[in-house]
Amino acid sequence: MNKEALSRAAAEARGLAIDAVHACSSGHLGLPLGCADMGAVLFGEGLRFNPAAPKWLNRDRFILSAGHGSMFIYSWLHLAGFKVTGQDVADFRKLHSITPGHPEFDETEGVEATTGPLGQGVGNAVGYALSGKRAAARYNTADHTIFDHHVVALAGDGCLQEGVAQEAIAFAGHNQLDNLILIYDSNDVTLDAMADRTQGWDAEQYFKSLNWDAVTVDGHDMGAFLEVFNAAKASSGKPTVIIAKTLIGKGIPEVAGTAGAHGEGGAKFAEEARKELGLPAQTFFVSDETRAYFAARAEAKADAFNEWQVTYDSWAAVNQDLASELEDTVGKVVPTDLSDQIPAFADDYTDATRGSGGVVINAIAKAMPSVITGSADLFGSTKNYLKDEGDFSTANPTGRNIWFGIREHGMGAICNGVAYDGLFRISGATFCVFADYLRPSIRIAGLAKLPVTYILTHDSVGVGEDGPTHQPVETVSGLRVIPNLDVIRPGDQEEVAGAFICAMERLDGPTALIFSRQKVVSLNDLASVETRRDGVAKGAYILKKEEGDLECIILATGSEVGHALEAAKELGAGARLVSAPCLERFDRQSAEYQEEVLPASCAKRVAIEAGVSALWYKYVGLEGKVIGIDRFGMSAPGNVVMDELGINAANIVKALS
Repeated sequence: MNKEALSRAAAEARGLAIDAVHACSSGHLGLPLGCADMGAVLFGEGLRFNPAAPKWLNRDRFILSAGHGSMFIYSWLHLAGFKVTGQDVADFRKLHSITPGHPEFDETEGVEATTGPLGQGVGNAVGYALSGKRAAARYNTADHTIFDHHVVALAGDGCLQEGVAQEAIAFAGHNQLDNLILIYDSNDVTLDAMADRTQGWDAEQYFKSLNWDAVTVDGHDMGAFLEVFNAAKASSGKPTVIIAKTLIGKGIPEVAGTAGAHGEGGAKFAEEARKELGLPAQTFFVSDETRAYFAARAEAKADAFNEWQVTYDSWAAVNQDLASELEDTVGKVVPTDLSDQIPAFADDYTDATRGSGGVVINAIAKAMPSVITGSADLFGSTKNYLKDEGDFSTANPTGRNIWFGIREHGMGAICNGVAYDGLFRISGATFCVFADYLRPSIRIAGLAKLPVTYILTHDSVGVGEDGPTHQPVETVSGLRVIPNLDVIRPGDQEEVAGAFICAMERLDGPTALIFSRQKVVSLNDLASVETRRDGVAKGAYILKKEEGDLECIILATGSEVGHALEAAKELGAGARLVSAPCLERFDRQSAEYQEEVLPASCAKRVAIEAGVSALWYKYVGLEGKVIGIDRFGMSAPGNVVMDELGINAANIVKALS
């Protein structure tokens, strides 16, 4: 280790952070300054990466969970040779810069996850580690090691106080994800006050109790930190936490070690701090010596990458099927005949959409080896278990079923981590009413354009006797307002197939599949298999066309399509029934198609859904009516509750009479 070069780099990284935050009068200095010595070790010596090949499959993944300290990662990516220029650093937090206030995936080369909401990055790192363990088990052979990388996350007290992190930490320890290293920046400070105001724990004992290795080190002692970091990489059997004792805001004596160092409070001392660090008056200064050091390190890292590439090429030559599978997954290739690989359901098939969902996901898993799925201790209810595919565990890392435990929040963040890695297509399942437990992760998936699938069953008051605590009324509409999330609530088994196909084919964002507990009517007599599957892709389609002049339109989703069908038959030849399983997809259709399905000339419209009514007025207009549930449910058999709350054909007919 070249301590002189790394110490110089640490001082200059501190200077970059101070200058960037001072320039925009906004940001967080505490972590970039306090962790600069560890940053120098990580990006100079400890991490495996190649700036010339930032998506190298066997790179170490570094996730800054404490994303508010974004100038930490921007400074080190710049120094290490990634495509983050000095001007990018100077443009910190400016409009359209690649150095936004919190790191964003696919916006900045070298950023592995969109972080900022505290604790999410810890869960993402666990997902990355799960993906890495499964990739090694799936693709490595006795003669060739393609995957042996590590996942490294830097988190602070704020991350670890969040429940999402603690759920993910428990999952990682139980599954012995020994390719995971968590660096805990333990500086005894949170934003408002010293950390002892809100916590008083023995961190080592906490992690050890959850089956982690734990070691405490001086985060400013570069030699000691590198030693424990390398030991963590060499360890096996458990994930490792390095509890690094640091001085928050180190380099600005006026605020160092205090809560005032967390944000931009120290930036006003920029000139004095630069002198304290031995830096010249020039802002955004990086010495020739530091640039030369990292250029030499980049060459060494490129050599390691080239050696791996030789191994990869040799592996691919003798494992062509595996290589093709991996390349397809990384390239986001989805079978063009995916619908053909999902057999049509029998004419007399009848079940809840959660049941047909189980049939469809098993068919898709056979067509797409990259598909894996998990559930929050609810496989028996959510029906997404992959038969004969094994359970992911320490003993069986190739298993395709992931047992998340009762940890929806952690499940969401872990699924995002798997999706960031891009080696597998993942879905996670729970009851629809508990979607809010993982809502922050769903929101980030939408923001980061991650192709995660959420399987959310027991979708309405049709849940029945479990009562209002388990009967979602606002949840589906609540999900619909999340940008870039497709919410699909299919009406029968073929719409379920179409919904899964849409989820698999969608590569620029997440999809929530909303399934019923109660049986739904089959729509076989109304439309062909192809019409229903393609109809889901369009978001809404004419399921039953009027047989005379168009007089009224009924829109329905999910189990309520059955009520709408009954009402349409009673209303006679002038009634059109539109199945609208995905409003987001319908909104993306051309104006011509939307007019074809919902012609402006017909203002007599009713929408029915067993949930809150507000969003449906966009589709029925001010003259239309919505039959919904704008209150909590009640405990009784599902069909009784539906009828009691007016979700029935009679109400549709009344509204249109």
